Amino acid sequence: MEYIQGTDRRQEILFPEIIDDYIEEGNPVQFIEAFVNSLNLKELGFKHAELNSTGRPPYDPADLLKLYIYGYLNRIRSSRLLEKECRRNVEVMWLLKKLAPDFKTIADFRKDNRDAIKRVFKEFVFLCKKLDLFGGELVAIDGSKFKAVNSKKRNFNDAKLKKKLKDIEEKIEQYLEEIEENDNSEAHDRLPDKKELNGKIELLKERKEEYQELSKKLKESGKTQISLTDPDSRAMLNNQKIEVCYNVQIAVDEKNKLILDYEVTNAVEDSDQLSEMSKRAKNILEVEELKVTADSSYYNPEEIKECLDNGIIPYVPERNADGRKNIDPSFYKRKFTYDKEKDVYVCPAGNVLKLWATYNARTEKLYKTEKCSSCELRLKCTSHKRG
Repeated sequence: MEYIQGTDRRQEILFPEIIDDYIEEGNPVQFIEAFVNSLNLKELGFKHAELNSTGRPPYDPADLLKLYIYGYLNRIRSSRLLEKECRRNVEVMWLLKKLAPDFKTIADFRKDNRDAIKRVFKEFVFLCKKLDLFGGELVAIDGSKFKAVNSKKRNFNDAKLKKKLKDIEEKIEQYLEEIEENDNSEAHDRLPDKKELNGKIELLKERKEEYQELSKKLKESGKTQISLTDPDSRAMLNNQKIEVCYNVQIAVDEKNKLILDYEVTNAVEDSDQLSEMSKRAKNILEVEELKVTADSSYYNPEEIKECLDNGIIPYVPERNADGRKNIDPSFYKRKFTYDKEKDVYVCPAGNVLKLWATYNARTEKLYKTEKCSSCELRLKCTSHKRG
């Protein structure tokens, strides 16, 4: 018995005479070819969709778009990897007619045509509607966190800036004490000299001015965070740790599990995204009524009411009292009652919860409640507002 043997590398073989013979019927690249050829790239706003009479001829944006879509479908994101595929992948050779643009050209195409590529996604959605690929009855909405290029060290909020400024003040005070100690010490004691310490103090003062300027910009903007490298990104919980990300909202139709719509946001939580994404999905599908499902992170009474007012029926599980799994269901938030005249809550045990402190991130207002001695819970005010 012998192992299965391959073909001798020196043996002459005959490949198909034309590259089209390598692409079987139904191969996804044939759909990419037909879809891109059906688009009006000039109307979509692609750069070089209309040729100039002078200058070096560019690549056809249709060819680069085909390569971009192929990379998206096959999870090839890197422009350098796409360049390699052009030289070794028979499907890409067929799709681009053996063109092999370099990675810089591929990267520039993405950068120069960001808005136009978004419009291509919309064109694909319209095509799916024409082909009756959307059910138009039930849509699922969820968010996905995408890491930004901004590091945590270059993301600041008010508390972080205050801590940085406090640390700098303490450092400056420490260096000033060392200067005084150095002046009073004997010559043979080796301590940092005054020039060295003054240099460190100046450096800290410069850093202090930078943080003060950031704090000022943060207050003027009315935002809760500021990022230096990627200004629109925000620090948020991702995979059980805090990372600087974007929160991408996605709506998927139930019939064929096709993405109906998406929106890149910097919302730290999903609780304010339900109605907006639902209304967008309803408008795209052009239906009178739509059912929408989402997980408990989208539970928000105001958002649910907004959906119902616009002919959207949301199916969203209610979150428990304050996110802890070991809470007795008897003390879930919905079990509490609100006394409007006295402006207090009453817990299931009959105790009154007076004002203490909690924060509503959406309205950016401070509300107050008090810890209940029986249930040991802090109840956040969501059913009414106080100034």
